[in-house]
Order: sequence, then structure tokens, then C-alpha cells
Amino acid sequence: MSSVPTIFHLDMDAFFVSVEELFDPALKGKPVVVGGKAHERGVVSAASYAAREFGVHSAMPLRTAYKLCPQAIFVEGHPDRYRDYSHQVRAILENFTPLIEMASIDEAYLDMTGTGRLLGPPLQCAHALHQAIKDATALNCSIGIATSRLVAKVCSDQAKPNGILWIYPGLEARFLAPLPIRKIPGVGKVTEKNLHAIGIHKVGDLASLDEGVLGQRFGKWGLALAGKARGEDAGGWFDQDIGAHADAKSISHEHTFSIDTSDAELIDSTLTRLSEMVARRLREQGVHARTVQLKLRNRAFETITRARTLARPTQLDIEISRTIRELFRENWKPGAEIRLLGVQLSHFTSEAGQLNLLDSAQDERWREAMRAADHMRDRFGNSAVGLAAGMRGNFRERTHETLIPKPGAKKP
Repeated sequence: MSSVPTIFHLDMDAFFVSVEELFDPALKGKPVVVGGKAHERGVVSAASYAAREFGVHSAMPLRTAYKLCPQAIFVEGHPDRYRDYSHQVRAILENFTPLIEMASIDEAYLDMTGTGRLLGPPLQCAHALHQAIKDATALNCSIGIATSRLVAKVCSDQAKPNGILWIYPGLEARFLAPLPIRKIPGVGKVTEKNLHAIGIHKVGDLASLDEGVLGQRFGKWGLALAGKARGEDAGGWFDQDIGAHADAKSISHEHTFSIDTSDAELIDSTLTRLSEMVARRLREQGVHARTVQLKLRNRAFETITRARTLARPTQLDIEISRTIRELFRENWKPGAEIRLLGVQLSHFTSEAGQLNLLDSAQDERWREAMRAADHMRDRFGNSAVGLAAGMRGNFRERTHETLIPKPGAKKP
């Protein structure tokens, strides 16, 4: 039995909402929307099961969610809390297997192949993991078990909420066949529409179609779809082994203004605040960035991006802020109203570039100051300390489901 692949997909149930309920039990059982206030321009990050009954779902504009469910309780969210609980869940997972892949802040794949002698049969092990998370965090989760990540993920979705589903080896295609084609991970609205156009509505319809037809119509993605319909990990992200973690390629933060603005001081302050947020993530990841990129969206919804490569990699707020504000001034006409600003860092290295003795001493002083600032933020919140230029841009961090903590990372 040890030679048969055994993959768990663990998905925390309504994770953001559930964490909020721990701090405010009055929210339990009520329609709750996490992501911002009802009148804001942002999108829904998470919705309670009670809110979902009204058609509210993640990525939906907050204003649309309000129209569908005006009685919902809108919560801005607490990203630091979600990261803390994600770290707790990760620590529990490490007691079961070292082969873990965090797919997002609230879901993970575990390779449990060959653990039967130590942890028991898959179903017994899943129940033990399920209870361990409940005991440690008071949160519910759902677990899917299969021979592939794809089927395990579909299983956990079918098991929600607070359930466990195991598809016995050899029954993967039979399990998938009656499900809507949209249940296959990676099939979005456009692909679904294209598949419907050729008579494919269920996964079984896809599995019975000749691979040559899929390849001719959809290229490599079509061949991957054929494999997915059989329950195989085919194409894209699934090509990577569990535990063979690839570090993040970029770190970014964005802010959408509630009202379009041409206020130069507010814009400058917002860019500084965004720079502080991405710089802190760099330090948490223990890396330095060489490329800084600006994202700017104007009132007409036109979006531009501009990037600059630094002379040496950095993780300091002040250097990132200086560069991003220069990029902005080069690409903005005074008086033009701005809807959204974003700062992205990429091309990471583990070390900063070479410095002369004078710059090195100054750089170390900044590092000490940032370590102290990070410590203050951990204790008293992100707004506890910051660069003076960012004071007017002291907006809250947006809550997104892609707040993925680095595997094994610990808070400073």
C-alpha cells in the first residue's frame, strides 16, 4: 500500500470568516462579508456560508455583495490574524509529513505516501489531522484524499463544510465523471464556455473525447484537460512535486482609492505606505529585490506599469519608496485623477549588493531601524510606526486570499 500515492488536500472552511468569529462570536451563523465596507470599491475576500446563500462570493465587488445581501455584516478583515492562524495550521501539518505545499493561506497539499505504518490508513490519519487542527485552532477544515492533487482538491470541495472524502485508488475517473466541467481546477468561465460550445458539460464528456480533438482545439491545454478528466495531475502548477517549493517570484500591494484623487500629497503618501508594506514582506521572506514596479490606474480605467532595476538589491523601505515615487512622477500629469496605485518587487536575491564602508554603515543603521519598526508593528499593528512621508497614506492592508506565508516562516 505504501507504493500507492496518497495525497491530502486540506482546505480551511470559510477561513477568514471563521477567524473573525473567534474574536467576535456574535458573527456566528450570520451573513458575513470580509474585505471592506459595503460602500467601498474593493472586492469580497471571503463570505460566510450564510452570505453565500444570497449569491455572495469571493472576488465580487463589495457594492454588488451589498445589493445581494444588504443585511450582511461587512468586516474589513485582519490579515495579520489570518497569517498567524495559517502559521499554526502549517505547524500542525508538519507533525504529519514534511512534504507540504501551501497553495494559499488557507489550503495545502500533503504527500502522505508511505505514512501508513506510522499514522495508520488514510481515513484514520485524516480524522486525526482534522481533530488536531480543531483542537489547536478551534477552526474547521475539509480534507480530500486521493492518488493525485487534482482529485484530492475536488474531494475537499465536495466534502465541505467540515468533512472528509476519500476516493479509493482506481475510482478517480468514475468519481469525476458526473461532475460539472467547472469542477476541474483551472477551468474558468472562458474555458467552460468553449467546452460547452462543443457539447462538453460534464467531466465524463471530456474524458470520452478524443485527445487529438482537444489538442487541435485547445493546444497543450487541451491535452492537459484530457489528463485532468482522468484524475491525473496534468499541466501547469501540478507539474511541481509537493514539497519542492518554489519561492515567490514577486511581492506586491495595491490600493484602490474610495474616490479618485489628484491630491499629490495623498498620492505620494500612499506610495510610501505601499512601499513600507512590500518592504516588510521582503524582510519576512529574508530576500532582497532588484526590480521595483509601479502600477497606476487612472479615472478612465487605463492601467500602466513601469519598472526600474536598482543598482543593488534592497529590502529597505526608504530606497523602495524613493524609486517608486520617481517612477510615478515620470508617468503622471499633475491634476490627473488616480483610481489605483500598486507597488511590486521582483528579481529576488538572498543578499544585498556590495557597498562602500560609508554606505554600509548607513545601510546597517537603516536595517536596525526597520527591525525595530517591524517589532513595533508586530506588537501594536501595522500603523504603529512608519516613514513620515507615508502618514496620510495610513490605509489598512487589504485582505486577499493570496496572503501566502512562506512555508516554515516564523514571525520576527
